[in-house]
Amino acid sequence: MSMVAQQNVRKPWPWYGWLGGALMGIFWYCSWALEGLRTQWAFFPLWLGYCLTIDALTVWRQGDSLLTRHPRAYVGLFLVSLPSWWLFELLNERAHYWYYDGREHFSDLAYFGLASLCFSTVVPAIFGTAEFVGTVRLPRWGIRVGQKRSTQVLFFVGGWLMLVTLLVWPKYGAALIWMSLYFILDPLNAWLGNRSLLHQTGKGNWRPVWALWISGLICGFFWEMWNFYSYPKWKYTIPFVDFWPVFEMPLLGYLGYLPFSLELFALYHLLVGWLAPSLRNYVQLESPAPVPYTVASR
Repeated sequence: MSMVAQQNVRKPWPWYGWLGGALMGIFWYCSWALEGLRTQWAFFPLWLGYCLTIDALTVWRQGDSLLTRHPRAYVGLFLVSLPSWWLFELLNERAHYWYYDGREHFSDLAYFGLASLCFSTVVPAIFGTAEFVGTVRLPRWGIRVGQKRSTQVLFFVGGWLMLVTLLVWPKYGAALIWMSLYFILDPLNAWLGNRSLLHQTGKGNWRPVWALWISGLICGFFWEMWNFYSYPKWKYTIPFVDFWPVFEMPLLGYLGYLPFSLELFALYHLLVGWLAPSLRNYVQLESPAPVPYTVASR
């Protein structure tokens, strides 16, 4: 059966959705109610629970999801998430926009292992939420951006200028940490034949972008909310916009989650295009998907 035939078929609530809800409830309580160090062991199961729950919601809405479509590729999302977020941590070594309160309680090796486990949930959370958002008929129409090669070159050069500005003058480049990589990598994906958002916006189709933007805001809200009463936790020192906090994040800082989700999409498809080209159409941000991922006929 093809993926198209499975679209818009509402299925019973999958069993792992109950597991995800239980994990969220238990470890949300642990993160907020217990004393002492607890985030280092509570964060991963909390966000694993979120990922399983949002995936179950997607199955319930449209009949399939990231997990049910290709379980091994779903595990791969966690693996891709590791280098993706560590790249942002590397950039933050120069920028110092956030830090971890409680980091001093862990050796470098313990911190690396525990942090990596936590970081592994970022990509599956964003993509899983984006697929769920994509089950709603989002606005398709938009201006055509990225169809011409000259525009792609402009994006690519602009991305490098943003990255240089961030590294040379970090005080004035707070927003660029969440923008520069997308402007560099998405045109690169287009040139390499990988999936690129510019291919979609170049045709006037903004649904994938809307799905990722909304996903970024949803995940950002839960990241910041669950972080607020946790320990260890992250805190921010963002120049010029460090006011009107919503949890630990300044209100204007939430705008960074919009391009951040696009950066993850570009990073993922650069890696997939290199390591597993057959999975280029695995992540589907529209329902029904314009380029379906097919499974074996029966």
